[in-house]
Amino acid sequence: MRDALRQARIEAADRTGVVVELRDAEVARLEILNEALDPLFGQIPEKVDLFDRGISQGDTPRLWIDVVAHVLMGRDKRIYRFVQDTRFGRIVIAESHDVVTIVDAVTDYVARRLLQREPPLVATPVTA
Repeated sequence: MRDALRQARIEAADRTGVVVELRDAEVARLEILNEALDPLFGQIPEKVDLFDRGISQGDTPRLWIDVVAHVLMGRDKRIYRFVQDTRFGRIVIAESHDVVTIVDAVTDYVARRLLQREPPLVATPVTA
């Protein structure tokens, strides 16, 4: 019995190590994406406070773009999944193994968010 318990503890420790390694790999891939997004976010004026980019270290690591959109790794831990939370549930904006594809999707998302926040330009008619 003692040997069986010892073997079970070793197996449990091995599984825990694998889980930690997978989680570290997820965070590393999100950090790579985060660095690839630096040029995009460097172009956004500092007075614009729509975006709060950062990696959360919870059970499921996420790269947050703003309060409703983030990137997480798919089940295989190799595919990036860019999602947005809406009133009607979560929608997938883009999915890819390629960082460039996700950077393009985030760029489109950021552009749309910036346009949504722009005050409408209204020309007042000149009356004589």
